[in-house]
Amino acid sequence: MISIRRAVWPERDKINDPLRSENPLITKETKTFLRDTYDHSMQIIDLVESYRDITTGLIDMNLSFISNRMNEIMKVLTIISSIFIPLTFIAGVYGMNFAYQDPETGKTLHRNMPELYLENGYLYTMGAMLLIALLQIVYFWRKGWLNN
Repeated sequence: MISIRRAVWPERDKINDPLRSENPLITKETKTFLRDTYDHSMQIIDLVESYRDITTGLIDMNLSFISNRMNEIMKVLTIISSIFIPLTFIAGVYGMNFAYQDPETGKTLHRNMPELYLENGYLYTMGAMLLIALLQIVYFWRKGWLNN
């Protein structure tokens, strides 16, 4: 559209120059045809401008569709991340090696995690992580974020 516009605009001026000049070689009949040609060139210019505006609108609409799709993808990734970040934190904390007893002195360390040494501590931690994930999924579902 830009190339066509660049080609059409100068033609309008070229057709208009003989219309304004007083040249004995250009008769009144010729000027009538030149005026008609000038009108046609103006119509072509208007048509090119309209097509350019339509093309710009279509490009904007396509970019809007792409942006909306990307927003949906980002929403899904955010939901997945917000479910797994707390679980990763819990796994990271419990993945640290804490000792309940000092290996050199045998002294009991009270501020360390005694739940690490519970008989079913692994199951309790996995259950807590599952509960957190389920609660978040239910929360997101009630908010309407998991619906299409």
